[in-house]
Amino acid sequence: MANYDIIGDIHGHAGELRALLDELGYGRHGRGYRHAERKVVFVGDFVDRGPAIGEVVAIARAMVDAGDALAVMGNHEYNAIAFHTRRPGNPSSGKTSEWFRPHSQKNLRQHQATLDQMSPDELADAIGWFQTLPVAIEVGGIRVAHASWQTRDIDCIHEALANVGRFTPEFLAMSEDAGSDLNAAIENVLKGPELGLPAGYWIVDKAGHRRDSARIKWYEDGTGRTFRQHHLGSGEVPDLAIEGSDLAAVETYPAGAVPVFVGHYWLTGTPMPLAANVACTDYSVAKGGKLVAYRWDGEAELRAEKFCWVSEGARH
Repeated sequence: MANYDIIGDIHGHAGELRALLDELGYGRHGRGYRHAERKVVFVGDFVDRGPAIGEVVAIARAMVDAGDALAVMGNHEYNAIAFHTRRPGNPSSGKTSEWFRPHSQKNLRQHQATLDQMSPDELADAIGWFQTLPVAIEVGGIRVAHASWQTRDIDCIHEALANVGRFTPEFLAMSEDAGSDLNAAIENVLKGPELGLPAGYWIVDKAGHRRDSARIKWYEDGTGRTFRQHHLGSGEVPDLAIEGSDLAAVETYPAGAVPVFVGHYWLTGTPMPLAANVACTDYSVAKGGKLVAYRWDGEAELRAEKFCWVSEGARH
């Protein structure tokens, strides 16, 4: 059984990535890093926000290509693919609607650091690599997905990829069709299951956007809970009862299943498991937090002392 170091969302913070890999005992190997006895698993979100996006992509890609790491796609890699893929049949008119991810001001702001730091050729090459990344992996006794392990949704994505190709325009035409099964699957696996709030209620997310839905603790049964009790993440959520029927579409991760690791949730504070077999390694390095890894050595029950991290601003 291999020993894995599961590293959370990096978002272009190459200095912190180098520092964390050094802390974990990895040494330089070509453009990447290598450990004699361990491998890294990246949970995705390499791009956007940070100061050294190209270097992060180069390190992660070199490690994956050399067999020193595995990686899953994050929602920011998926968004980048959709942002740079034209809808078939649309002329190059400059209109935002011609792209699978519209070039709106909101989407441009989110992606601007990547556009500023990478040349068109570098970005096109990176997009080609992103298209090869799996949305979930199960290896050596662990599971890894960017935001949630939903077996039905992962199977739905894999089936679509097998039928129409890896993140091709045909795939994106289905995955960006709001209301389709594939769209729901992408949302759940890469962004996390959400429940719509009752009419007239809303929250403000980490990016300052107003939302009428809330992410939930998909690894716990939400029956009988309120939105505030079942919310995954920080921020104020209404203390209103959840309708049991709303939970039917969400697959609760079984307590007896193998450990699963995710990123995505912008957690803060001291890293600790979310459940005995669930851990998040995203602790907000892109917003002054930590770049976090979990050092997994075969344990079925995850432990707080197995987290390792460096603070934002660490440089090696």
